[in-house]
Amino acid sequence: MSTETSQAEVVENKFKLPIVNAADADLLPGPADLDIEAELARFEAEEAAKLGLKIDTDHWYDKMVDPQFTKTQRENTTLLVSGLTAAHDYLVKAALRGVGYKVEVVDVPDNEALRYGKEFGNRGQCNPTYFTVGNLVKYLTEAAEREQISKQDVVNKYVFLTAGACGPCRFGMYATEYRKALRDAGFDGFRVLLFQQKGGLKQATGDEAGLEMNPKFFIGILRALMAGDVINGMGYRLRPFELEPGATDAAIAKAKLLCHEALETNKSVLVALWKARKEFGKVKLDWTRVKPRVSIIGEFWAMTTEGDGNYQLQRFLESEGAECDIQFVTNWLLYMLWEGRYDTKLRGELRGLDDARKSLKDSKIGKKLFTLFIADGAIRAMFHIFGAAVGFRGYHLPDMDVIAETAHQYYNNQLRGGEGHMEVGKFILNVLHNKHHMTLSVKPFGCMPSSGVSDGVQSTITSKFPQSIFCAIETSGDGKVNVYSRVQMFLFKARLAAQKEYDELLAKLGVTKEEVEAFFAKHPQYASGLHRSPHAAAGTAADRLAEFAPYINKPAWQIPLLRVKDKAAQALEAAKLAPSWIAKTRKKLLEKSPVLLAQAKEEWEEVRPLLKQKMKDTTRAGVDATLAKLGFASSERTEAPTAAAA
Repeated sequence: MSTETSQAEVVENKFKLPIVNAADADLLPGPADLDIEAELARFEAEEAAKLGLKIDTDHWYDKMVDPQFTKTQRENTTLLVSGLTAAHDYLVKAALRGVGYKVEVVDVPDNEALRYGKEFGNRGQCNPTYFTVGNLVKYLTEAAEREQISKQDVVNKYVFLTAGACGPCRFGMYATEYRKALRDAGFDGFRVLLFQQKGGLKQATGDEAGLEMNPKFFIGILRALMAGDVINGMGYRLRPFELEPGATDAAIAKAKLLCHEALETNKSVLVALWKARKEFGKVKLDWTRVKPRVSIIGEFWAMTTEGDGNYQLQRFLESEGAECDIQFVTNWLLYMLWEGRYDTKLRGELRGLDDARKSLKDSKIGKKLFTLFIADGAIRAMFHIFGAAVGFRGYHLPDMDVIAETAHQYYNNQLRGGEGHMEVGKFILNVLHNKHHMTLSVKPFGCMPSSGVSDGVQSTITSKFPQSIFCAIETSGDGKVNVYSRVQMFLFKARLAAQKEYDELLAKLGVTKEEVEAFFAKHPQYASGLHRSPHAAAGTAADRLAEFAPYINKPAWQIPLLRVKDKAAQALEAAKLAPSWIAKTRKKLLEKSPVLLAQAKEEWEEVRPLLKQKMKDTTRAGVDATLAKLGFASSERTEAPTAAAA
């Protein structure tokens, strides 16, 4: 038995390499640090060369990943922009032309664009991907046919500019989807440029970049986005109450034209908005129309687009007698700044230990938070200045910290995608503060983050707030009739709630609808669309009624005096509330102060030696100058004997 075992062990060990420890390694012939893999690779290459099998391996590389758009190509290259509302795209085009680019706008996606997207895009993609990717392929295909040029000429002539960032969906994978669809459609090599592309201002070739993303570029984009926001805001505020159909759209067209000219020629956008203000002021309005106010929230693209991507939802709601409250691009900018603050605070304790790509290892936490705070304030100030110029007053940009705190108990703030926690927080605040009669959540087919919010979390919230009216719809490009039917069902409830609210307010104030109509007809200055009544109810008509009902039976000369008196009373009330506001602000600052104070201490420790040396040098220079005037030697020479004597 032992003999068989020993023979088996001998046979098995015959094919095993000997195990050599570190002590015996020096006894082996040849260098101890011999790289076996490298030697085998060298031997393989030599034998292949002897046999004539040497092959130069040409690895495939996707040129579309690192698109080259140089400054020398700028004169013959046209930038294509798209993805927001018609007003935003039109004004962004003007802003880019103002900084020296040739720019064209890709129209708002339609169902034909959806067909292109499904034909050339990957399977199972979300609705915005199909629409936006298909829209670009459609534009390029039609451009080749219209201009009678080859697809390669189209690739050389056009460049598509879009936003890009790290994220789970739109801002994470869109560029890849564009490349795949463009290649399959015959536009291999077409350049898709992202705002955050890794090439930065210098591309891989070392040539100067054709797209210079400098402060002038971003300021121009920001001006265009702000102007587009306030113009859209005026349109959705006035259109439901206009007496002459189409008057508001005509004013919007004039406003866009004025701002387009200002941006393209690098003139003042504020002056252009001030001129457009007069156009909006000419729109005649009927503020006795009771309209249910509908807040549109949801996934960014689905709630922003104005075409077939959401079945022209905004226009449909207005045709059904509703007033739309849309979400602005400015809100999304504020959300991204909030993300920066939130993530910085969470990772602030990891400095020195965090080696991740976006780590804060060598960052100044306080400085970064302060910069984000200043950026937030600058965007808010810019929005309100633009709004005041065009007459869009009384709009309150959302407080992102309040939204985050409100939503966090239902939806973790660290979950991103769709609109993240904002969709939940906005819905709750709409109900708590009676901002709207109905909240409409638009989620595109295939958007897992947005669908999870609408179908999962919001059902819990509606059970806790049974008085709320919440409607979630899904857009897929088809099923338009079903979506419209669902919206109409919830809109019926909102319409009843709005009418009930208005009737109760009439009874409370002791006036009739006829008296209100007669008052606005007699005093048209109080029916101007440039005035925004203070928030008193969910409906706009109810807000206007609550403000002007006390003046209905008063003489014309007495109304201005009463309004001044009321304004003074409001100012006094605000003054009474000032201490609580100051205390709340102080509390917020104290919450942020530990980080800021720690950063200030760090900065002081770094700056103190420099300041000390600078003060010393300045003092010495002054002493030397004084001694020189008196005919004495410099302070350095006079110090030497003193030191030697000591």
